[in-house]
Amino acid sequence: MMKKVLAAALAATMSLSLVACGGTAAAPAADAAAPAADAAAPAEDAAAAEAPAEDAAAEAPADDAAAAEGGQHYKLGYTCMDGTNPFFVTIEDEMRSLIEAKGDTFVSTDPGNDVTKQISQVEDMLSQNLDGLFMNPVDAEGITPALDQAKEAGVPMVGFDTEVADLSYLVSYTGSDNYNAGKVCGEDLVKKCPNGGDILVLDSPTMQSVTDRTNGFLDAIEGKGFNIVGQQDAKGNLEVAMGIAEDLLQAHPDVVAIFGGNDPTALGCLAAANAAGIKDCKIYGVDGSPDIKAELASGDTLIEGTGAQSPVSIADKAVEIMYDYLAGKPVEDRYPVETFLITADNVADYGTDGWQ
Repeated sequence: MMKKVLAAALAATMSLSLVACGGTAAAPAADAAAPAADAAAPAEDAAAAEAPAEDAAAEAPADDAAAAEGGQHYKLGYTCMDGTNPFFVTIEDEMRSLIEAKGDTFVSTDPGNDVTKQISQVEDMLSQNLDGLFMNPVDAEGITPALDQAKEAGVPMVGFDTEVADLSYLVSYTGSDNYNAGKVCGEDLVKKCPNGGDILVLDSPTMQSVTDRTNGFLDAIEGKGFNIVGQQDAKGNLEVAMGIAEDLLQAHPDVVAIFGGNDPTALGCLAAANAAGIKDCKIYGVDGSPDIKAELASGDTLIEGTGAQSPVSIADKAVEIMYDYLAGKPVEDRYPVETFLITADNVADYGTDGWQ
């Protein structure tokens, strides 16, 4: 199963969607100001002059009719830290579906965990006259130049999943209770390893969401006899995590547990532990992804649990916030989304075919 998981995760790719939108100007009302001399024209001529206008009105596109009635179409941008992460694939797909169903344009980018590239991509999207931008930063502090550009352009931003360092740039933010997602993993570990032991932590300090999860996990195990013998930045990436875990497990083969800042990190650690022949180690992730749930359901895995979240709920709320704001409705500064623990004991309640 692990080979299948790894192959699927490494093969995932994201498509850039750069679609321009246009509008049709309303027809001028010049006929209404026709000279009075025209009023004396024969009735036949007047009728003939009116007929084409009636035909044109009957054949006018629906979009023009909507515009005449005050309809509004938007172009909305999207950026996330890693478009190959199944969690963000789900968020992007859900947002695109909701937005395009309204007849609006959705422009997405993938910086591949490179904040410099993300800043450049945001700049490019802003040049396309966005009406709004969904923001998930690679680096909470490093993304600030892009936030400045959006602010200067007057483009409202809704943050999702991961906070920027200065939330005043955003009109609102929605995301999982990441601290609790890590905390429930730590609490589970304390119950299952009451005597403590050596552990590894693979985090990602530039990602605020992962930092919050790590803090929740560490707070839950504090004073419980656990000793962190290795802690490194896995960048939230399966392949990176696997390489780091291989090295750490060679030096510390007797660790009782590994905490990964997200599910791809946990799966990378699992691959490394299996390759090293590790038989007794509890691995935790955060996401509640289908791949992790499949591992838990198998009954034969080192994966012990995942602090689950719902990317579909995050996407739905982010889109709702954006449209409310664009419509002039009041929005709150923050909309938290619940997180909880999934283990082998309750995975059947959530299924393995998709996200909860």
